[in-house]
Amino acid sequence: MSTAEPRYDLTVALTYYTPYMSGVTHTAQTVAEGLAARGWRVAVVTSQHDKSTPLRETINGVDVYRARVLGQITRAQISPEYPVLAARLARRSGVFLLNLPMAEGAVVAQLVGSTPIVSMLHIDLYLPPGLLNRVAVAASDVTSWAALRRSAAVVAYSDDQAHASKFWPTMRRREHRFIPAPCLDRRGGQPRYRRTGGLHVGFLGRIVEDKGIPYLVRAFRKITDPDARLLIGGNYKTVMGGDDLAAIRAEIGADDRIEVLGELRGKEIDDFYASIDVFALPSVAESFGIVQAEAMMCGVPSVTTDLPGGRYPVLATQFGAVVPPRDPPALHRAILELGAAPADWRDAKAREARKLFAAEHGLDAYQDLFTHLHPNPPTRP
Repeated sequence: MSTAEPRYDLTVALTYYTPYMSGVTHTAQTVAEGLAARGWRVAVVTSQHDKSTPLRETINGVDVYRARVLGQITRAQISPEYPVLAARLARRSGVFLLNLPMAEGAVVAQLVGSTPIVSMLHIDLYLPPGLLNRVAVAASDVTSWAALRRSAAVVAYSDDQAHASKFWPTMRRREHRFIPAPCLDRRGGQPRYRRTGGLHVGFLGRIVEDKGIPYLVRAFRKITDPDARLLIGGNYKTVMGGDDLAAIRAEIGADDRIEVLGELRGKEIDDFYASIDVFALPSVAESFGIVQAEAMMCGVPSVTTDLPGGRYPVLATQFGAVVPPRDPPALHRAILELGAAPADWRDAKAREARKLFAAEHGLDAYQDLFTHLHPNPPTRP
């Protein structure tokens, strides 16, 4: 029996992988599993942030390798094993997809040998105010710049995101592509979370400070209709860097029209979109917002904040509204306006959103880029 280590067409490197849920994880997992389904040999290298997960397993055709974690500083994992494991897999791969920001990004990029690196810049790192977080952001920026300089190509979600990034001067000197996050078509859900016949507003995402949820709560509480509802879905129990639930609860007060649903997965997410009339993404830091794009694909307009990248799905489709960050009155007005939008407009705009953001379109774009860089790419099916 052969003892040779397996070789891969693509290795995807990121800090957090499933069962953790975030936009970074969603994009990486969709790309990895999508290309595996197309015949690519794919590995993922990540941290063992959840001790209950195995160090090695195969998920939906993707070989997942996890490095042991010794501790954590803000959202960064301390894992001396990680750069070594990532480099070992990268050197046995045709292409290496490095998801940034990543604390180990610069070290990993130096160790991959001749394997071409594609850096996916998900966001310019944002952390809540504080001395430790300022130091962490500065350190992260240094490692991102170093990794980008070593990259054969760089991907961002949109030109809107990229051109506003502090890393654009480096990115523009590399081959770069703008590829919207590959989003899932979640139509067909049941309105299991719908409570009344009144306006239902929904948020879905990590329950953290940078999502700006308290501003949404303030905006919603300006609605006087007793049948209106605000549904807040997302992880707050195991979110890295700490949750924002206490601040949200303080804003909710005694308003029983607002419900915190907790983390939703799979069909629960389909049912969530089927239960709401307007999606709200009131972030103070955002680079795309997969959840809002998936809501649009289901026929639900989104109100989002005027942030480079985060506003792109709404601007590209005109299926929603863009308001200033931290502005509850503007959020309130936009929610009411979108809530009254007619069904035929929603249907037409949903079709536009599916054309732009469907997962297969994103996978095609990634496959084209990786095939261009791979020394011996798989035959495209």
